[in-house]
Amino acid sequence: MVDFVDKQVDELKKLWHNKRQLAFQGLNLAMIVLSALMIWKSLMVVTKSESPVVVVLSGSMEPAFQRGDILFLHNGDEPLRAGEVVVFKIKDREIPIVHRVMNVHEKPDGSISVLTKGDSNKVNDRGLYVPGQMWLSREDILGRARGTLRYVGMVTIILNDYPPLKYVLVGLMGLFVLTNREA
Repeated sequence: MVDFVDKQVDELKKLWHNKRQLAFQGLNLAMIVLSALMIWKSLMVVTKSESPVVVVLSGSMEPAFQRGDILFLHNGDEPLRAGEVVVFKIKDREIPIVHRVMNVHEKPDGSISVLTKGDSNKVNDRGLYVPGQMWLSREDILGRARGTLRYVGMVTIILNDYPPLKYVLVGLMGLFVLTNREA
């Protein structure tokens, strides 16, 4: 193990002294990050949603969706209907909520009011809304669930529950890049 660490330190020193190789590695990293950002922004345009992919963080939608499922969203213009699973955001809260539409009230002016509830919850979501808010508006809805990947989002949940694991993972990825640089 000590040999491995010494080898990695030597590789880092070589990389630091070779400015061209260091710049090349930096540009590769930037390209990866910017490519991921471009893909995310493209998904936002295609799905018409500011959050085209979300992870189910709680068990409130069991058995339909489990904690750790990844949902793919679409926020099209078609009318919302009772029974659809939507992701909505409450004002002044960062984390979106995945629940089912229970009631939709269409008003003469074309606007709608929506009431939601988690499948395994006993009561509707009015207790989650902003105090005094009885209904969600269309603007609160980030999108409808259109697809799912079961349990893949557990990685996200684990990394958020145990932050030091993020640093270990980044360190391991860095070591992997350095050891495979010569290949």
